[in-house]
Parts: sequence; structure tokens; C-alpha cells
Amino acid sequence: MTLNFLWLVLIVFMFITAVKFVLRKTLNIKKNEKKFFSYNHINKLHKKIDLTFRTCSLIAFIILFYYILNSEFSINYFFIALVIFTGIEYVVQAFFEWRYTDNPKHSILTLSEMVVIITTLIIIFQFDLLSKFS
Repeated sequence: MTLNFLWLVLIVFMFITAVKFVLRKTLNIKKNEKKFFSYNHINKLHKKIDLTFRTCSLIAFIILFYYILNSEFSINYFFIALVIFTGIEYVVQAFFEWRYTDNPKHSILTLSEMVVIITTLIIIFQFDLLSKFS
């Protein structure tokens, strides 16, 4: 079970890396040095918006979990919310990269990463792949 899930995560990570590599070479985008597992906020406004959004999404997920566990809500609502929140988070990141950095082309890489992740989530949701991992 967990081995299959880890393979899926590894494949998605490798695909994201490959897409970013091709886009960097094709569009001459300089590589930004980012810390691994950091938020990489562009400025204070971005940090404030990101913190507010993460707090609101956490509250929304807690409420959603409550309704999924205690009533007849479908788990599909969780996946829909996950896709929406992921999309919003990446769009905000890309906007701040495009608007407030020296290298606005980097927002293209962020949006391509968003497309890959959201496509992966939709494929997992559409083909019910989580049930195949259990």
C-alpha cells in the first residue's frame, strides 16, 4: 500500500522536475535558489496573504472532515476542496513571482507545477486510485 503511494509521489516529483527542466531550457528561465520545504514568500504582503489563506483552508478542511465523518457527506468534497485550495495557493504564488520579482518568468514554472499537481489530484480522484492503495 504505502510502497505504491510512494511510487506515485516519486513519479509525480520526477515529472514536475522534468517539466521545469524543459521549460527552463526552452524559455531561458534562471534557476532560483529555494530552500527545500520552505514557503519562499516574495514580500511581506505575500507572507500575510499566504498565512491568512492557509489558516482559512485549515479551518475549512477541519469543518469538511467533521461533516464527512459525522454525516453523509462524500469524500469527493474533500478532493474538490483540495483541488481548489491547491489552485488558489499556486496562483497567488505565481502572481507574486510575476509581479514582484526580478525574474517574472519563474511564475511560468509555478503554474506548470500547479497544472501537474492538480492533474494528478484529478486523476487520483477520477479513477479512484486511493482505494487501490489500500
